[in-house]
Amino acid sequence: MDYKSSGVDIEAGYESVELMKKFVKGTMRPEVLGGLGGFSGAFDLSAIKNMDEPVLLSGTDGCGTKVKLAFLMDKHDTIGIDAVAMCVNDVACAGGEPLFFLDYIACGKNIPEKIATIVSGVAEGCKQSGCALVGGETAEHPGLMPEEEYDLAGFAVGIVDKKDIITGENLKDGDVLIGMASTGVHSNGFSLVRKIFEMTKESLDTYYDELGCTLGEALIAPTRIYVKALKAVKDAGVRVKACSHITGGGFYENIPRMLPEGKRAVVEKDSYEVPAIFKLMAKKGNVSEQMMYNTYNMGLGMIVAVDPADVDKTMEAMRSAGDTPYVVGKIIDGDKGVDLI
Repeated sequence: MDYKSSGVDIEAGYESVELMKKFVKGTMRPEVLGGLGGFSGAFDLSAIKNMDEPVLLSGTDGCGTKVKLAFLMDKHDTIGIDAVAMCVNDVACAGGEPLFFLDYIACGKNIPEKIATIVSGVAEGCKQSGCALVGGETAEHPGLMPEEEYDLAGFAVGIVDKKDIITGENLKDGDVLIGMASTGVHSNGFSLVRKIFEMTKESLDTYYDELGCTLGEALIAPTRIYVKALKAVKDAGVRVKACSHITGGGFYENIPRMLPEGKRAVVEKDSYEVPAIFKLMAKKGNVSEQMMYNTYNMGLGMIVAVDPADVDKTMEAMRSAGDTPYVVGKIIDGDKGVDLI
């Protein structure tokens, strides 16, 4: 008897590492020390001497049940972008620069080509956010999950000078809310998505005129990464006063997280066009408007608050990074919370 007979193929693990090396290499930053294959990833922090009070930031997340969609569509090259996005967007939300990322893939059976494809998406997310993929782990779990299934998670580490941390403490009445367009559902609320739509190949391959693509293509669109847009705003000399990454919990849970006591956010629902996928979901699933805004990003993946004098400069910087911004509301004095009008 050997390890392979128990369901764990060590040789497949070696092959996976070889196949993914080319993707990992494309994410390297000058600060990365050593190569893939060591017991830990090393990252040179010499540059922090240029900061007055360097602060490390971290974020960790997975893709939730969106991975079920990847299984059904047999499409595994973008789910890694979601894993990276959920982490680096949180780091950027605090004003930080993501430095490096590590992933963790648990699978029922290690199929090297599939694992490498998953990692190619992780590497793409790292390139989009400017962080290095310095390591990861692939764990084969025979008997714990079906052979064709896997789960993906990871974490990012970033850095910010303490004086540049976005805290929301200086928000004032009249500050303006600017939202950046999402790519769709991102990777939140897929347990409800899977209740609304029949999750079959036929259903996912169905073309909808209002979507301009198949249902599967609309749903699997990877989470937008906003790191470069927020960096562009900072480089433009704008001080972002507060920032919220709109993930699970939608508007009602995430926007208040950026507010101090005594400040309230007012969001105008008609200030931008809600993407067709959300309208279709609400109609097909008979989901209330309140529940939609309490579960999904509804077309805005990141919302920032800035001084009214900085609105034009902020939007110009976001557009220069390839994002689509909208003025969506304002800050008022009042009980901490959010009003959708």
